[in-house]
Amino acid sequence: MSYDINKKGYIYFLGIGGISMSGLAMILNHNGCKVAGSDILQSKTTDSLKEMGIKVNIGHNAANITRNIDLLIYTAAVKEDNPELLEARRLGIDVMDRGRLLGDIMQKYDKSIAVSGTHGKTTTSSMISDIFLNAGKDPTISLGGVLPSINGAYKAGGSKYFIAEACEYYDSFLNIEPYIAVILNIEEDHLDYFKNIDRIRKSFRDFAHLVPENGFIIISERIDKADYITEGAKGRVMTFGISGTADFSAADPKLNDMGGYSFDILYKGICLGRISLSIPGMHNVENALAAFAAAYVSEISAEDIIDSLHRFSGAKRRFQKKGSINGALVVDDYAHHPTEIAATLKAAQNLKFKRVWCLFQPHTYSRTKTFLSEFAEALSHADNIILAPIFAAREKDTGEISSADVAKL
Repeated sequence: MSYDINKKGYIYFLGIGGISMSGLAMILNHNGCKVAGSDILQSKTTDSLKEMGIKVNIGHNAANITRNIDLLIYTAAVKEDNPELLEARRLGIDVMDRGRLLGDIMQKYDKSIAVSGTHGKTTTSSMISDIFLNAGKDPTISLGGVLPSINGAYKAGGSKYFIAEACEYYDSFLNIEPYIAVILNIEEDHLDYFKNIDRIRKSFRDFAHLVPENGFIIISERIDKADYITEGAKGRVMTFGISGTADFSAADPKLNDMGGYSFDILYKGICLGRISLSIPGMHNVENALAAFAAAYVSEISAEDIIDSLHRFSGAKRRFQKKGSINGALVVDDYAHHPTEIAATLKAAQNLKFKRVWCLFQPHTYSRTKTFLSEFAEALSHADNIILAPIFAAREKDTGEISSADVAKL
């Protein structure tokens, strides 16, 4: 099913306090829909929603679901036995997952940009958002993290541009038909759904094939057998990467005084200028290349893109500097996959501190079990490691795995 947001009906969000769910709720509220929802816990996000006049119920209760609700939105984290979901189905209320709603909303925008990949989605989509904002494009934005320039994860714009993260979990991004699809990387993750890397690659291939003939597929040259992902796709394929063989590439990368990298940006071998990033890590050079490509094919000038990337300070919880204590810099990062953790710790090493301490909380039991040895290897880039109990998220503790198992390796 699909939903026309111009109908301005009554829409209920199950899990409204989530970063992406709250953003979609705010967009629909701004569009004139009546919006309400529920979440397990009160948070700053639920408080912000209430300040906008959105009713938020704390706790999931069947009594929250009434017959005048037109549509209930839920996420992959919601179990089938959720009392509100069960009540909505009993009452015959239409239900829709978050990814399909995002796709329906994005169809209203001629120039939608969807950023996908196992890692780097929030940082790259935040970079793109800041570029478009600084260029006066007035985009609508839906992110998976907080962007300081908009003081949130959402912005309702007034133009043809929509910038959003495209999550692969449960094939959510297959509900989107973007004008520009950015594919940052493809690695094993969410194996509780995909089972293996071949299934993940097939999903990304299907995503790339949703781009229309006049659109663009911007894909990393480092993706294994990238031709398989783009073969037969209608959109124009543009590659990015560190080497000089990609359409958009980086040359002469050097560490700068801000802790990031400075590098020449090349398009088909022609230098368009030099970029200096204030956020650390070579992985952010690749994120910046992807963001540059998405903006450049959208006819934003190289000068404006370079200026925005120079000023970009990062999204919250992506190597976010929180302060210092007794001379030690404290940084918060959301990295929860071994590749992300290794990249973050290598970036910290580049800052040349005496020692790097890592306080790490594994995210979900299934991911910890699947990547147990990979987590141990990634964490070895720190000088000292403190492991917190596993964050369960949508899962239950079966006693099979714990943080102590990571420590043993």
